[in-house]
Amino acid sequence: MTRSLILLVAAMLPLAGTSAVAAADPVPPTCTYNLSPPQVVDVSGTSMVTATLSPGACDRSNVYLSVACVQLQGSPESAKCAQNNGVLTAQVFYAPYRPGATYVSTGRGCANTGNPPQPVCTPVGPVTASF
Repeated sequence: MTRSLILLVAAMLPLAGTSAVAAADPVPPTCTYNLSPPQVVDVSGTSMVTATLSPGACDRSNVYLSVACVQLQGSPESAKCAQNNGVLTAQVFYAPYRPGATYVSTGRGCANTGNPPQPVCTPVGPVTASF
């Protein structure tokens, strides 16, 4: 009886080990995003600071949100942000422009990964520029 039980347990061990490995799915890579440094642009005669965030390397069909933000470094004011859906580039405009100041751009890109799809958001930045 003991010998039969040992043989039965020994026969089941390889099956238990393979079922755990077979259930694991590979983790899909997350997307990369391209954040521009802050830069001064003219919008209808008014100088503003702008930054953009666009999807980079990934399955672009999974991208669902891009958010770009600009803030005056050292300012107590919150960053100004703008978002866009899907693979469209997010672009933010910050005013008033203050010559000689340092500006900071940051962003966040979100994509669905895995099965079932789960949102994965990637923070990007900061990137600073003085002008």
